[in-house]
Amino acid sequence: MTTTHADYRLSQLDELEAESIHVFREVAAEFEKPVLMFSGGKDSIVMLRLAEKAFFPAKIPFPVLQVDTGVDFPEVLVTRDNWVNRLGVRMVIASIDDAIAAGVVVDDGKTSRNRLQIGTLLHVVEEEGFTALFGGGRRDEEKARAKERVYSHRDEFGQWDPKMQRPELWSLYNGRIHGGEHMRIFPLSNWTELDIWDYVHREEIEIPSIYLSHQRRVIRRDGMLLSESEHVQPKANETVEELTVRFRTVGDMTQTGCVESTASTTAQIIEEIAIARVTERGATRGDDRFSDSAMEDRKKEGYF
Repeated sequence: MTTTHADYRLSQLDELEAESIHVFREVAAEFEKPVLMFSGGKDSIVMLRLAEKAFFPAKIPFPVLQVDTGVDFPEVLVTRDNWVNRLGVRMVIASIDDAIAAGVVVDDGKTSRNRLQIGTLLHVVEEEGFTALFGGGRRDEEKARAKERVYSHRDEFGQWDPKMQRPELWSLYNGRIHGGEHMRIFPLSNWTELDIWDYVHREEIEIPSIYLSHQRRVIRRDGMLLSESEHVQPKANETVEELTVRFRTVGDMTQTGCVESTASTTAQIIEEIAIARVTERGATRGDDRFSDSAMEDRKKEGYF
């Protein structure tokens, strides 16, 4: 008689999924008013999929929040709306244009829309009374994010002090906050870009079409390929080229570059990422190139 033994070991992807779902459930049980920051990019889409699984068959018990830069890629906004409509979640949109008009932030013509997101975000957090904000940051993306905890405390001014982080031994999280403070929660902290794409492929998740290769008119600037648009036009000595490209990350189109690629399926993207030696932010985000500590400086002020 042959005895069979069930194998209860989880794959790496299943372990990551289980850890993230645990974080979602902990936060929903512990915090009065959580919200999920949802840009329509790959990381926030994976977060929303995990939140859907965490509370299924019930609906997701918190709204989603997008900080609208006014210069987002149209393809990303279409995908964002598809997800929100399918899941039936409430969406809160914090518009930078509205924040400028209301005097919440000041557009001096020099500050990037990316940095103007800080004041816009902190204003809506205070206005709505959010106590926990889920973000799609991963430790492999950038060195400032590499040293941030899953539960990341923000003081009454929305600021982060990397020297005052709370220990998370044995995945035990301290969510205590005082009035006016809040937590940033990062369920994808231990995921990598490759893990994200493996999960997108396995779950057959809908993503913006610009993540896949396509023809696009681009401008070479500061070592990046920026998409030609009404917001990005060639300067003196710059020319417009039409190349086969895709985006590894999406954000403010004036600061987000694409890469030359022929990867037109998620399987091909996985093969491409597996041999990549530069993170997506390091390769394609102009806002992280202002200085070696650009991300950490913004996070201390209240950035995602």
